[in-house]
Amino acid sequence: MNLKDPESMNAIIGNFLRAGVLVSAAVIVFGLAELAVSAGGSDASGSLLYNPNAIPHGNFDVSLPTLVNGLMGLQPYALIELGAIILIATPVSRVLISVFLFAAEKDRLYVVVTAVVLALLLFSMLVTPFIPVFNA
Repeated sequence: MNLKDPESMNAIIGNFLRAGVLVSAAVIVFGLAELAVSAGGSDASGSLLYNPNAIPHGNFDVSLPTLVNGLMGLQPYALIELGAIILIATPVSRVLISVFLFAAEKDRLYVVVTAVVLALLLFSMLVTPFIPVFNA
């Protein structure tokens, strides 16, 4: 595969994005299936409707330890949350892959530009939630 060829780079990135979306969809579908099974044979559609009294909206802890514990127990909401995280992480990972692809091409300008874009993405996702101005 010739990385100087834009079509090769597009193929790599396109395959990665497709794989990320498919993995995310599979995890979410598995979580929904677990939700249906946990409904115990009753009508699971009520679990999928927005009902703040039935679904733990607002008081459902979404911290990392809760997510890990939920995944270890194959809890439906934790699986669905993991699928959403994978879906969000897919385009960010695409930027990271682009840095490596441009580095393999020895294209320093695009490595720097893409690294700056990646740094801004990560800053906005990981740091801004802890800045009081953004939590108002």
